[in-house]
Amino acid sequence: MNTPGSSQAHWRKSTHSGGDEGECVEVSDLNGHIGVRDSKDPDAGHLTLTRWGFADLLARLRP
Repeated sequence: MNTPGSSQAHWRKSTHSGGDEGECVEVSDLNGHIGVRDSKDPDAGHLTLTRWGFADLLARLRP
């Protein structure tokens, strides 16, 4: 798979992350895949999902 490293990617904080509560998730477009990482520890790595997998994850997380 040819995806950019997390240092090359443009990460953005999720609009659903809490303000000062420490529950921050960042997402990035990784050449057609979606990267998800913890903004408090960006060097710990990230989860890479297909767009379909990311959509499925969001659907399962919605209340």
